[in-house]
Amino acid sequence: MAQRIKDYALLGDLHTAALVGRDGSVDWLCLPRFDSPACFAALLGDADAGRWQIAPVAGGTCTSRRYRPDTLILETEWQTS
Repeated sequence: MAQRIKDYALLGDLHTAALVGRDGSVDWLCLPRFDSPACFAALLGDADAGRWQIAPVAGGTCTSRRYRPDTLILETEWQTS
């Protein structure tokens, strides 16, 4: 599923960063540094370009995402059956 850039959250550690979609998919990540080749690049193509996803197995809808105050810790809530 194609996502809009505004639907991505940024996770980082001052050495690299990942873009995480609302579906729990890491669609962009360069390791071990920002200037390294991308190991996940679905942001520029499709899932075949590489991605990693963490989401409920049964599916569901992401109902809420927020960063913990003063951090890049992303909290995500899902509504599932």
